[in-house]
Amino acid sequence: MSGEATSPAAAVTARPGPAAWAVLATLCFIYVLNFLDRQLLSILAKPIQDELGVTDGQLGLISGLYFALFYCVLAIPVGWLADRTNRVKVLSIACGLWSAATAACGLAGSYPQLAAARMAVGVGEAGGVPPSYAIISDYFPSGARGTALSLFNLGPPIGQAIGIAFGASIAAAYSWRLAFLWVGAVGVVTALGVWFFVREPRRGALDTPPLDKVVDATTAAPSPAGFLSTCRTFFTHPVLLRTALACAATQFITYAVLNFTTLFLMREKGMTLQQVAVWYALLIGIGVSAGMFASGRLIDRFAPRWKAAYAYIPAAGLALAAPLFVGFVWAPTWPLALVFLALPTGLNYFYLSPAVTLVQEEVRPDQRTLAGALLLLVMNLIGLGLGPTYLGFVSDWLRPSHPDNSLQLAFYSLVPFYALAVGAFLWLARAIRRESQETPA
Repeated sequence: MSGEATSPAAAVTARPGPAAWAVLATLCFIYVLNFLDRQLLSILAKPIQDELGVTDGQLGLISGLYFALFYCVLAIPVGWLADRTNRVKVLSIACGLWSAATAACGLAGSYPQLAAARMAVGVGEAGGVPPSYAIISDYFPSGARGTALSLFNLGPPIGQAIGIAFGASIAAAYSWRLAFLWVGAVGVVTALGVWFFVREPRRGALDTPPLDKVVDATTAAPSPAGFLSTCRTFFTHPVLLRTALACAATQFITYAVLNFTTLFLMREKGMTLQQVAVWYALLIGIGVSAGMFASGRLIDRFAPRWKAAYAYIPAAGLALAAPLFVGFVWAPTWPLALVFLALPTGLNYFYLSPAVTLVQEEVRPDQRTLAGALLLLVMNLIGLGLGPTYLGFVSDWLRPSHPDNSLQLAFYSLVPFYALAVGAFLWLARAIRRESQETPA
């Protein structure tokens, strides 16, 4: 796949060509594997609990905090390295590493072995998403990035849907261990394909104006952005910092729900693995994909004229999702629960495409991978690290007094976090409006 831009002037006005779309499809497939590997543990939680004796709290730790610590912290040095080297090669190595670790999960004979394998998955996945954000931003110009990144962000829902359908079917027919082994093998083969067939794009060639056109004969070329200067810029920039915090508040909800919904539907709503493999897989695949794509299209339409749309669109989605989420938790049967869950499944993910697009356009081209890693650090360390951990421990705490519905009560405790997330995005909107007023037209 050829990724080198021909001429910067032409690149800015040209529409994305077939090579760009082919690279986007490849990166989306890698993201599918990334999320499939990450979520397979929660999908197969019931048979894993039955065989290894894992509690809800332990499950929350290895799918949340333990995983997030390695995933988020290592994403920072990996992002800095990718901004200075070949991002495609970094992505390929990371994909091979997390896929091998996923296969190792299928060989675990105890909780400590499973926890170690999960942490190794986090080490590999630290090099997955941030380089992909930057690569896409150098294949697609401003005005098309929102759509491109929203299509890339279809990776999680597709990965979740395939994981639910594939993982539950394999576990029901054979063993939960076989699901981990097969998914890991596919990832290793994919990593080799990326190494040999995806080309590294030219940094900043599609920006307006292009990076190399900013410099004239009397101006020195900008030096590469330093690690500390990029970190300082991110955490002192009101828009960037508030974007990360708003996403973190949202992901506290989404990751907690995602990591325990399959267990909740099976243990307290009466679903079987076969039913999960069909109905919940369809709901995740269609619902989250629709939310990702719709929010990206809305951003490309409204944000060029109304920048605060980056914040108001996610806030509106979360406000609409909250009462329907309560209906999902309350529903006495699993079919009714899935009806209530259908719309919130999409609305909960109205935040990701706008946030990623905003961060990629707020920083320099040579800061994009590290800025994406810093975004993931904040939102995943809080959301992925604390959300499932919190929900698992609340369920364990309630289990002695409410043995039949401890997860249901734990899910109810997530409702106030919806208000917190909406408030965080409105806080972001204030920063965006202030920045727009201070920036000359």
